[in-house]
Amino acid sequence: MMSVQATDNTHYHETPEGIMLQLKLAGPVVRACAWSIDAAIRMVLYSAIGMLFAFFGGVGTAIILIGFFLVEWFYPVIFEIYRGATPGKKAMGIIVVHDNGTPISVPASLIRNLLRVADLFPVLYGAGLLTMLGNRRFQRLGDLVAGTLVIYRERELQEFRIPQVTPKPPPQRLSVEELRNIIAFAERSSRLTVERRIELANQMEPLTGLLGEAAVNELYAYANWLTRGR
Repeated sequence: MMSVQATDNTHYHETPEGIMLQLKLAGPVVRACAWSIDAAIRMVLYSAIGMLFAFFGGVGTAIILIGFFLVEWFYPVIFEIYRGATPGKKAMGIIVVHDNGTPISVPASLIRNLLRVADLFPVLYGAGLLTMLGNRRFQRLGDLVAGTLVIYRERELQEFRIPQVTPKPPPQRLSVEELRNIIAFAERSSRLTVERRIELANQMEPLTGLLGEAAVNELYAYANWLTRGR
């Protein structure tokens, strides 16, 4: 059976209390947009620091260099620790968390941001981009070492709704993971194109015995039964 986890970019984590968290992972495009916004903000800060201390001679130059260093390396750390996201990430609706869904800690934020040095190689975050594309959780090198994820904020996840159709039980006994995948497909289908919904539903033909829109509606019926139709 098709794994929704691999197709809708959702990371699942089960807490010690048995609660299954669903974390919607942020991909390279939205993260690049967030980085661009933060880069523009940093440029404004660099300019302000330069203008404020440009006329203080050697001491001013030293202050400017220190200021540039602090902005470059601790600008993201401060925002991540206190708000979970830099202004750029906040604008794009994403946030940094530990891979178990908990708020990011000071050590983890320091590690993921200081390791941007490695992600920058050979140019323009080339190593970071390749690493992100090479794993399902879109983690760059800093994320892998720090154990962090970049996900969409909870308010984005709350927009997911299962389309209302007549509930219907699945025709066979399924594993917990398969049941969860059906519900995840139904919850996120509104964000998919019609073609993509059908493509994913067709992969479940061994279960539904249907293709096309009929298969999509059949999965909706299963999801409604699994969540509240019993």
